[in-house]
Amino acid sequence: MSDEHKAALAEGRYQGRSVRRYLEALDAHKPKRGRKRTTESMRKQLNRIDAELPSADPLKRLQLIQERLDLKAELDAAGTKVDLTGLEKDFVEAAAAYSRRKGISYAAWRELGVEPAVLKRAGIKRTS
Repeated sequence: MSDEHKAALAEGRYQGRSVRRYLEALDAHKPKRGRKRTTESMRKQLNRIDAELPSADPLKRLQLIQERLDLKAELDAAGTKVDLTGLEKDFVEAAAAYSRRKGISYAAWRELGVEPAVLKRAGIKRTS
């Protein structure tokens, strides 16, 4: 295998990794449908669970404990803001070449949730 071929393979792996990481982060942090839960409403639910737990039968108690764990995790996550700038920078560097190599259209990126401004910085245009 030539050095050029090895470099091309490494570049392809870098592009794929950059695109995958950015898309996974977008997917993990996209807004959920429906009314957003507030920290206040989650705390009220936690209080309700704590009040119900002592008198609940074992199966109901199991469900309440799981609900409490889920709510606490959601409360912890609500306080953290996700910074996509590093992932976005790598995506912008890799996306145009990746799109050309894989035949990915502007519309496909948009349908997946990539913002038009990010695609513009990456050099991916609406027309092919």
